[in-house]
Amino acid sequence: MSFCVLTAEFSHESNSFSRRLTDLAAFRDRYYHLGEAAIAERGSANTPLAGFLDIARPAGWTVHHPISAGATPSGPVTREAYEHIAALILNAAKTHRADLNGILLGLHGAMVAEHLEDGEGELLERLRAIVGPDMPIGITLDPHTNITERMVRLATAIVAYKTYPHVDMRDCGQQAATIIGRTMAGEICPVTLWEKLPMLEEATGGRTDVGPMLPRLAAARAYETEPDVFAVSVNGAFPNADIADVGPSVLVTCQGDLAKHQAFIRRIAADMWEKRADRGEPLLTVTAAALQAKRFDAKSGPLVIADFADNPGGGAYGDSTALLAALIAAEVEDACFAPIFDPETVDLLVKHQPGDTVRLTLGGKTDARFGGGPLALSATLIGLFDGSYIGDGPMIGGLKGSFGPSATIRIGGIEVLVVSNITQVLDLAQFRAFGIEPTERRVIALKSMQHFRAAFEPIAGQVIVCDSGALCTPDLTKLPYHRARRPIYPLDPDTAWT
Repeated sequence: MSFCVLTAEFSHESNSFSRRLTDLAAFRDRYYHLGEAAIAERGSANTPLAGFLDIARPAGWTVHHPISAGATPSGPVTREAYEHIAALILNAAKTHRADLNGILLGLHGAMVAEHLEDGEGELLERLRAIVGPDMPIGITLDPHTNITERMVRLATAIVAYKTYPHVDMRDCGQQAATIIGRTMAGEICPVTLWEKLPMLEEATGGRTDVGPMLPRLAAARAYETEPDVFAVSVNGAFPNADIADVGPSVLVTCQGDLAKHQAFIRRIAADMWEKRADRGEPLLTVTAAALQAKRFDAKSGPLVIADFADNPGGGAYGDSTALLAALIAAEVEDACFAPIFDPETVDLLVKHQPGDTVRLTLGGKTDARFGGGPLALSATLIGLFDGSYIGDGPMIGGLKGSFGPSATIRIGGIEVLVVSNITQVLDLAQFRAFGIEPTERRVIALKSMQHFRAAFEPIAGQVIVCDSGALCTPDLTKLPYHRARRPIYPLDPDTAWT
């Protein structure tokens, strides 16, 4: 049976504590593709859109795709940017309303705008006003979603990724499209049930390579094979969104015996609650990480050091200098470091030639309280670049990205990539495109929490993670929450869940 479906991607993880608002230029700097250009760019990669199309094309569905847009995590989305992108999706729904049978959206689940806390719920509310209460709407979400009542009530099916690093985005797009396809055909009539916990995030940040999320997700996958169960989502939450609905959740899209399904997700939620304090090994200090780098024997591969707290993928500024300063102080040799966000320094470097020694005030310019202030130093310019790269790893293989105008410099024994458009390190190409071969370095330092593991663990002799004190520090009690509902763990240690 042929159906007509509206698809779109609109994604942002909004860090309420960031000083940098996310404007329309920030979406254009990461990805902003309209219509067929979006399908050409993202329709065969690890994206929700590719998964939607994997189901739609063989079934002969007519697909209307107005936009794919996403910005690097940062502060709340500006009113202008939100309304501009939302309008493109809503106008497409109005234009094709008479023919539409369903809607599929690739969202994040932690979008906050200047004028509203629940970006995804608001979009769904506006769509329902156009298409009515009965049209099937399926959404994919990042597992760092902060689920709201509106999202659960207004979406027919919700499918969150089950991997972190997110290597299953396309798979989840396929799953959501399959559910909506069966709903449009009248085969099933799904609803979504949920459990929400009074805590800021799952204790391990939702890691799916080790730790307690592994048995939870194994149980979720097994339950999805049962009759009348279509998707189970176990969400770690995004704690840097200071909103009333912050916090982890467990969902099931299902039909049939709803009491049984609710009991299942409640058991998973209870396990998350019982282990709420089990964060695992504490992160290293930058000094300890630098000393380990100084001594490291790379005979089985380089040492990879991840600066967890200055992860641009969580909305951190990407200009923390604490780890780089520690590596310099320890006189670490044969190392590379990426990236440092500092457009002012890039502007200075482009006035020089490779080989020049340049006096710099590097990094730390956004808010020195988080991760250290600027470093005054001399560096040798190695190369200048337009910042473009094409991923070839498990997460972003085939997708284009850009650090904006960029430069590589050498500080002692460390090669450093300085950029003017910040994004976290997900792929080896984010070094290689700038003349740095990471497999040939003894130490690789990068800014990322977890996503780097997909591409870098296979080449690493060892991986360590440190806390530079930047904006995504795991110690959430250091952040100035004002809107989060209270009581909530760990801000209120005696919080009870009933």
